[in-house]
Amino acid sequence: MRAFLRLILVAGILLGMAGVGLAQDRVALVIGNSDYASVGSLKNPQNDALDISVALEGLGFKVYFGRNLSRARMLQAADQFTEAVAGADVALFYYAGHGFQVDGRNYLLPTDAAIARAADVSDQTVPVQAILQAMNAAKGIKLVFLDACRDNPFGAVLQDDPAVGSGLARIGNEADFLFSYATQPDNVAYDGTGRNSFFTEALLHHLYTPGQNISDLLISVRRDVMAATGGKQIPYENLSLTRQFVFDTSAETVSQETLLYQVATSVKDPVLLKLYVDTYPQGSHVGEALASLETGTATRSLTPTDPGEEEEQLWQLARRSRLRPLLEYYVERYPEGTHATEAARLIALIPPLSDASPGALCERLATHPRDATAGNAGVPFARLQDNAVSAIRACSAAVTQSPDLPHYVALLARATASSGDLARAISLYQTAAGAGDLRAMVSLAQLMENGTGMTQDIPGALALYEAAANAGSHDAMINLAITLFEGTLLPQDTDRAVALLRRAARDGSAKATFNLGVLAQEGRVGDPSEALDYFRRAARDGEHEGYRAAAILLDEGRGVDRNPEEAAIELLRGVAEDSGAILTHLTERTGEWSRDTIAQVQLRLAAAGYYTSTVDGLPGPNFTVALTRWRNGGFDAGVLSR
Repeated sequence: MRAFLRLILVAGILLGMAGVGLAQDRVALVIGNSDYASVGSLKNPQNDALDISVALEGLGFKVYFGRNLSRARMLQAADQFTEAVAGADVALFYYAGHGFQVDGRNYLLPTDAAIARAADVSDQTVPVQAILQAMNAAKGIKLVFLDACRDNPFGAVLQDDPAVGSGLARIGNEADFLFSYATQPDNVAYDGTGRNSFFTEALLHHLYTPGQNISDLLISVRRDVMAATGGKQIPYENLSLTRQFVFDTSAETVSQETLLYQVATSVKDPVLLKLYVDTYPQGSHVGEALASLETGTATRSLTPTDPGEEEEQLWQLARRSRLRPLLEYYVERYPEGTHATEAARLIALIPPLSDASPGALCERLATHPRDATAGNAGVPFARLQDNAVSAIRACSAAVTQSPDLPHYVALLARATASSGDLARAISLYQTAAGAGDLRAMVSLAQLMENGTGMTQDIPGALALYEAAANAGSHDAMINLAITLFEGTLLPQDTDRAVALLRRAARDGSAKATFNLGVLAQEGRVGDPSEALDYFRRAARDGEHEGYRAAAILLDEGRGVDRNPEEAAIELLRGVAEDSGAILTHLTERTGEWSRDTIAQVQLRLAAAGYYTSTVDGLPGPNFTVALTRWRNGGFDAGVLSR
């Protein structure tokens, strides 16, 4: 019987309208207000709204779009929206700009609002309820995204009124509504340091994830925003949907990272392989990509065997990833391509790296890999050491630019540590941790626990882990859970350990989900039959060992019915996604798998056109070649249908 791994320990524009053929089923009103007459302007809302409108159009929405709208224009937009959504399957409202609450009711701020006293609010603003009434005309689901929780813009005028609260109030109990807030009710959100707010940037990076239901999308958005802000901003949703909704209904495929590698390998272009290595410095395929670059085997193919398929795959990846170099590559390769116009439109919206703000540059140079987001994979410490001076310079500027966001202090601390100045780094970590940054708290706790650069302080480290876990750090939850399971540094408390893992898994931690799978298959948590779902979820969220673990259960019938077909699907997904371990396992240790399961792998490889030998469940050169082709650009979701 094969053993599982141990639990994983973490170290003013007029209202415009644009649409496409499917517009009658999906209708959206998108408004972004930045240029206010009587209060401080906001840099990003007009960008946020434009970028969201373009993304929604590409997803089949008829979009009613306005930037920097007066109250009259916002009310007019609501009226137009009322007529447009009648009979729509999906009605969506997105707003970015100033917003606040009075007596528990939320108000959106037009650009011409002039409020001298609290009594002016009703006449100078647009209540969210007016938009909700418009949406009620839709027969289907209603989605509301409010990136409007910036702080009270009127200062003392409203500050002394007890009816005026911070941020936005929690609303919505109506059936078939989803309310997604940029941050928790009664809290305020950041405007962002780049082109977009943290919330909208995360949303843009996940809208085009094929087959992802909206519940999983919102978990991914929340995880990314928390990582990008060090836990200072936590998106929140309130939903009463009676059915699931998927923005991108394309067939599920491999992860964005693996897709970039497979496209680069299929095209055989060193430019794309270099982009892969730069974008995913710790990616599962970095070794293979570097080997291709070093040996010169990646020679650009100017005459692809199937130009249409190749173009479409490249376009889908470029749009999903929002990588400007990839969009530019698409336009260069297919100047008259089907999507050339839309690609050029997206390029105009995404700033080049040379124009990055100090905050964006700091994030790109110094983000911890455990804080990876869809748009930033993080930087391993060795690579950060090579760029320490640039990272310190960028993060110092980011701290000055955004003094209210301690995460940049934490990033500066990591950059400083990479330069060898550990004493200064610890001081910066202490400052950021004291301001509530989750990464700083965990990093400082690890230094305390190990006595690195400071006196070892186990109680102090555990206290920091506790504080970070309570504030939402997945890493702190996992480390505490392991400590509580072991019962050495703290009294053993299995129930609390499991509760911590469940909380982290619910919030999207793949490592916590995998750990729950290990505990379930051992009979220590729930029922062994639950392990399969845990492992599958962990694999989907990036813990690739989950594929092999799920395959073992299905191959042996451990806790579930034996199912060689399903085991083969998990193995083939793992071959495409992981660092190469499953491919090696299948070719060098084939005897550890049943012949039925190997035969099912061969059948699917044959259906993809890669395996041409006898389907016999036995290893051989043809089987190895077929698996290698599958991994290096040959993934076909169609042959994995259950």
